[in-house]
Order: sequence, then C-alpha cells, then structure tokens
Amino acid sequence: MAKTAQASRMLQILERHEGALLSEWLRHQAATMKSRSGTMQEGQLRDESAKFLGLVTQAMRGGGASTIEGSNWEETRTFLGDLSRSRAAQGYTPSETATFVFSLKQPLFEKMRTELNGDAQALAEEVWTATQVLDRLGLYTTEMHLRGREDVIFRQQQEMLELSTPVTRLWDGVLAVPLIGTLDSARTQVVMESLLSTIVESGASIAIIDITGVPTVDTLVAQHLLKTVAAAKLMGAECIISGIRPQIAQTIVHLGVNLGDVVTKATLAEAFKVALSRRGLMVVAASRA
Repeated sequence: MAKTAQASRMLQILERHEGALLSEWLRHQAATMKSRSGTMQEGQLRDESAKFLGLVTQAMRGGGASTIEGSNWEETRTFLGDLSRSRAAQGYTPSETATFVFSLKQPLFEKMRTELNGDAQALAEEVWTATQVLDRLGLYTTEMHLRGREDVIFRQQQEMLELSTPVTRLWDGVLAVPLIGTLDSARTQVVMESLLSTIVESGASIAIIDITGVPTVDTLVAQHLLKTVAAAKLMGAECIISGIRPQIAQTIVHLGVNLGDVVTKATLAEAFKVALSRRGLMVVAASRA
C-alpha cells in the first residue's frame, strides 16, 4: 500500500504541474546542452520532452513505478529506444543521451519540496520513488544507445568486409579475388559468397585468388583457402592461388598443409597466364600479331 501511495503522490505532482515541469526541464536541458547548440532544433527538444513527460504520467497511471518492465511502460521504452538511436546518429554520447532523462530530476524534486513542505518523511519517500523511476529509465536509454552503436559498428564491419573482398573480372570466364589483410572465418565466408555469386552471374570457369596482400598464412588461413577452392570447384570453376611468396611457401611446408591439386603461382601475372592458357588463349606482342 505504501508503494501505491507513493506512486499516487508522484502521479499527482506530474499531473498537477505538467506545464511548469516542462518549462523548468527545458531550461535545465538548454543549460546542459550548450555545447550541442545547433545540433537540435528547440521545437524538436520541446516536442520530445513533452512526449516523454506525457508517457511517464500515462505509465504511472497504468501501474505505478515499481518497475519499467511492465506493459504500462512499453510506449515509454519504445520512445526512449527511438530517441537513443536518433541521438546516436547525431553523434551524441551515451551520457549525453541519458542526461535527457536525468535532467528531469531537479525540476521534479523542486516541485516535490514545494508540495510536501514540512513533511520530511513523505518528501524522502517521493524523492526515492522518483529517483528509482528516472534512474531505471536513464539506464535503459544508455543501453539502447549502446545497442544502437553496436548495430552501426556491425553494419560498418560487414560493409568493410564486402569492400575489402572485391571480385574482379579479368577476362571472359576469368575472375580474380585480391585479398588484403588477415583472412579469418568471417571474411572467408564473405569471400566465398561473393565469389560463388559472381561465378553464377558471369559463368566464369577460372578464379584467381591472390594472397599477395595477406601478411601471414597459418593452418587456419590455409584451411579457409581450401574451403573457398572446394566451394568454387563445386560450382564448376577452377581456382588458382597466386601471391605465394618464398616465406609463405616455407610456412606452408613447415605446417604440413597439403594444397592438393590446387595450382599455385608466385604472382598474379603468372596466374593470369595460366588462366588464359586454360581458356585456350595467349597474349602476344602487337608486332607479332
């Protein structure tokens, strides 16, 4: 019953002083966001603040402040999730985003002191209730902000993987995949998917995998290469691995890795000659032609 009474008093304060709270809250936000001036329109900030204040009031009417996980807080959580993603896209930090919620404390506490003047016990209970609600909502906002940033980083990583593994058409029926940097499981999957898709689209019969830009080759990298070769072979394309430098050749021998019947060449140029030969073609000087 005590918790219900606390929630009711806090709800009464929110309903009775909504306009005054909004004005004071906006003033506090303007003071804390001076360094962000110009990144957000005043009207947008007012709309977001009014919306949030209304949703909190509505949620407390529907079930109180004991938790923000209930269905009565669903609209509030959705709103904060959207706001977090929006502010993350604008470059706000998690702390700056959470301040949107935390900055409501001061004007709300001031109204509580005015309403409960002389009743220290009731004031302490109201402040504690409001602190719990706003702290939970602020932490939820931070979590949503970080989750949004993680999603952005993941998408950027995927895009970088795709950009770092281009499949190039060297000649009719001849493709090349120049690899640069470390080759791990995730990147191998992207290479394999890109190569197989291009083989299907172009009808290529030969694919050159150039590892000149791969700094080291270990057992795992060699296995990834063999998987890619095997997948291409199943699609009817022969693979040639180029860029086998002396130190990489020694490493492969020491590791005891068996590349099987895979054709390997020291340079992309030599691999290209082999590919043309497989196609029954030859490059000759213009004078001889």
